[in-house]
Amino acid sequence: MAYPLRSALFALDAERAHRAAIRALALWGSLGTVFRSEMVESPVQLGGLTFPNRIGLAAGLDKDAEAIPGLFALGFGAVEVGTLTPRPQGGNPRPRLFRLPEDEAVINRMGFNNGGIDAALARIAGLGPRKGMLGINVGANKDSADRVADYALGVGKAAAHADYVTINVSSPNTPGLRDLQSRPALDELLAASHAARGRTPLFLKIAPDLDRAGLEGAIRAALDNGIDALIVSNTTIARPPLRSAHAGEAGGLSGKPLAPLARQKLAEAAEIAAGALPLISAGGIDGPDEAKRRIDAGATLVQLYSALVFKGPGLPRAIARALA
Repeated sequence: MAYPLRSALFALDAERAHRAAIRALALWGSLGTVFRSEMVESPVQLGGLTFPNRIGLAAGLDKDAEAIPGLFALGFGAVEVGTLTPRPQGGNPRPRLFRLPEDEAVINRMGFNNGGIDAALARIAGLGPRKGMLGINVGANKDSADRVADYALGVGKAAAHADYVTINVSSPNTPGLRDLQSRPALDELLAASHAARGRTPLFLKIAPDLDRAGLEGAIRAALDNGIDALIVSNTTIARPPLRSAHAGEAGGLSGKPLAPLARQKLAEAAEIAAGALPLISAGGIDGPDEAKRRIDAGATLVQLYSALVFKGPGLPRAIARALA
């Protein structure tokens, strides 16, 4: 699907296009309500919060909380920024972000590049009222000597500014991070994060590459440690058949080819959780039909990111209307 500026953005390398999009969204948001469409209102309860509609932005697009008003203006009922780490870090060497146009997919190995949580929270503190829910996604620094302490610090700082905080232990681009998805390491991390959160809801984001036993362990740990919702799921290191030139790049795969695996993991999570833990589905959601499939499979909310690259800024509102 073509949209205005797609050709111009696709003429740039993927990371430069990403930066251009963030700058444009930040500018658009700064212009106020003149160019802002109305939010599609279809309220949904989750984790003690009222989301204005079921469509949210997944973390990874606005890593440093630079374009929050502009993103809400696209029609998202929730915007999740980050991943933010306690200290700034540059991430992995470039190139590290690749479009796969023939597959409507993205491969990234960004590595939690961000300017640090303090700088992002200062920007958030300067914003006015918002129409939707703001999530802050937190992670650990790559060189951290105590990753549990990093998460507890991030949760504690983010909780004062966010409607909810997401613990990201599922990125494949920080060595050893996914080991924290397993018990007892996950229990220790979640207990420390729960103690730091105050009254702010806490979500956990997991990988689609967990097997059944791993998924069951993560859900049991989430339930035992007071997690309010589970995001299923992050990018995958698996490689379904792909046609694009960058198909062989290392990193996490997102976009349309992830949809079957994301659907499978959502169905498994719904069966294991049996209604005890609200589910948010992410991964390969590229339109109203796919979003409806996830709701029918047990998700309360859905998130997208990669589909914006290929379908454009009208997608969130189209999905919100379809799910209303």
